Amino acid sequence: MTEWSYTVKIWAIRKRDYRKPYQVRWKVGIRPHSESFLTLGLAESRRAQLITAAREGEPFDVDSGLPKSLVAKERDISWYEHARNYIEMKWDHSPASTRRTLAEAMATVTPTLVKDTKGMPDARVVRAALYSWGFNKNRWKEDAPADVAKVLDWFKRKSLPTSALADRLLVRATLNALSKKLDGKTAAAGTIRRKRAIFHNALEYAVEAELLTENPLPRVQWKAPEQVAEEVDPACVPDPGQAAKLLAAVRDQSARGRRLVGFFGCMYYAAARPAEVIGLRVQDCDLPRRGWGLLRLRETRPRSGSAWTDSGEAHDKRGLKHRPRKALRQVPIPPELVALLRWHVTAYGAAPDGRLFQTNRGGLVQDTGYGEVWAEARSRALTPAERASSLAKRPYDLRHAAVSTWLSSGVEPQLVALRAGHSITVLFRVYAKFLSNGDEAANAKISTRLGQHG
Repeated sequence: MTEWSYTVKIWAIRKRDYRKPYQVRWKVGIRPHSESFLTLGLAESRRAQLITAAREGEPFDVDSGLPKSLVAKERDISWYEHARNYIEMKWDHSPASTRRTLAEAMATVTPTLVKDTKGMPDARVVRAALYSWGFNKNRWKEDAPADVAKVLDWFKRKSLPTSALADRLLVRATLNALSKKLDGKTAAAGTIRRKRAIFHNALEYAVEAELLTENPLPRVQWKAPEQVAEEVDPACVPDPGQAAKLLAAVRDQSARGRRLVGFFGCMYYAAARPAEVIGLRVQDCDLPRRGWGLLRLRETRPRSGSAWTDSGEAHDKRGLKHRPRKALRQVPIPPELVALLRWHVTAYGAAPDGRLFQTNRGGLVQDTGYGEVWAEARSRALTPAERASSLAKRPYDLRHAAVSTWLSSGVEPQLVALRAGHSITVLFRVYAKFLSNGDEAANAKISTRLGQHG
């Protein structure tokens, strides 16, 4: 940690019989410092710098003897270099999906933080080079393709010093850049929030590295572009009858569909995320012959791409989303899902590691594979008008259907949030329309209660 002092004494220039005869001497606190110069003019210039800094009340670094402004200048590095240092600092403790998000954020803001745009390649080329190579630590030891190396060399030359971000107008321009997609359209609200949070964290790291004296972001009065609320659109959510038809269409379409009907069933009946179902093991399922069963969800297998994982495999392996690594979420499941999973275990068994769902070759279920099955199920189960709409467009809409069914059935929101793995805040924000649909039922309950004392 740097030790600063305001106690500074500067002596007159001393001339000696050396190769650099002109010596500037000063003291910070009780520690003496000196520098020698070839000419008197250079010595006078340095002494004037020190005197000006002392008169302006700057603190001096006890170790180097320099005022804070000169210390910052000597330590300063380019934004591109700082961003890579930030990525390196975060890398080992981040799951693969977070690594991708960090790289995407840095690849978005870095093109704004340049001295000029002369010779800058096409925006898509720049984004690909920065995202896939410049900010992917797994590839730093590889030789980048010539076209990528050319882009990265350009940023090494053109990147602004990190200290330039003390300029709040530059920070504002960077915030505007991270709120846009490559085509110039406004990014989604969640994307903007994530990128702004990462940019803020990178600036905090610059303060820690003493490249900035303070984080300028909180002082910039900037508001993200107006966004549509992040609510689930009821038009996307299948009702129980439609969900049953879709699951039947999955089962009946092919051998691959029969392998996946239980997979989709976990999303619909247990509100499980696809990445949670991929990692679900037989030993984490209680499947009684009668009545309700139980799923113990304990890990996710998100597909992040082999370039971002430590294992080199496409799927990462980690704990539940936004939960401690060993957290466990228990979800009671109705007899309908119990029957589906019992049939699945009888028909297909389990993978050597206990996974309930696997491909024909024993591999992890892929999003491309189950996505194709789902698209075919929609074409079979839905009417032409429904197929043309957003109804059940994504398999993830089954999870939304589960949560909305629970809410409309009168299950307490706190319990719904617990089973779905949401915070209560997120539940109220995302499922606001489904909560409001319960007003009439709530009013009826209140009237009944009041009537008991009438």
